[in-house]
Amino acid sequence: VRLQVQNVEKPLYRGTFHCFQSIIKQESAFGLYKGIGSPMMGLTFINALVFGVQGNTLRALGKDTPLNQFLAGSAAGAIQCVICCPMELAKTRMQLQGTGEYKLKTKNYKNSLDCLIKIYRKEGLRGINRGMVSTFIRETPSFGFYFLTYDCMTRYLGCEAEDSYVIPKLLFSGGMSGIVSWLSTYPVDVIKSRLQADGVGGVTQYNGILDCVRKSYHEEGWRVFTRGLTSTLLRAFPVNAATFATVTVFLMYMRSEDNLRECEPGPVIQQPSSL
Repeated sequence: VRLQVQNVEKPLYRGTFHCFQSIIKQESAFGLYKGIGSPMMGLTFINALVFGVQGNTLRALGKDTPLNQFLAGSAAGAIQCVICCPMELAKTRMQLQGTGEYKLKTKNYKNSLDCLIKIYRKEGLRGINRGMVSTFIRETPSFGFYFLTYDCMTRYLGCEAEDSYVIPKLLFSGGMSGIVSWLSTYPVDVIKSRLQADGVGGVTQYNGILDCVRKSYHEEGWRVFTRGLTSTLLRAFPVNAATFATVTVFLMYMRSEDNLRECEPGPVIQQPSSL
């Protein structure tokens, strides 16, 4: 976020690792965790919504095809924007608060919830949903590629429950899915971050998505749309590797025949081996 929104005329950070070092040096290691409250509050609901909607949509579509995997993932991405947008707004504002300060001189927000409450009081629902359109444009295709890549990777690697290397394969598939999904729509994420950060300090620069795109490109060229990409990809692999592997292993266990026999008195329905 800091790399995406920093002033090109007076940049604070030269790149991902310089940003990382500067935050620790200037704000201590706790500076790396600014805004953590918002994701901790929202990600549980987001993941539950995403995997639930994707699974039910895929079943409703009938056939497990690459196109249906993409459509089911896109549907899940679109619906979770309702939670994702306000969550990321609070996260962005908290991460930008007190940049370069060890002890905050002026603290606008106490925490993520306080941030959302103050934005709502000042700007109403429109303020809480700042960046909703750009979030929707980013998340809808991104989650389509997310689930499509995971499905293709697990099939290619032959991930089956009895495979002794199934966990490493799932971790690799999940990590690659996260990278592909971010690469597919990353420029939109830059615009979203800039729109959600707009107004911090009382100065508003952009009138909307197209105005933000035009001004950003005019000032910094096409490279502006790749700002922060390295740090995003470094985060994407382990986060999504853990997410997908955990969900898949949990579902494999819950759908196992032995577990079904323990839980249900009736006949066991044969489960397909495909993930």
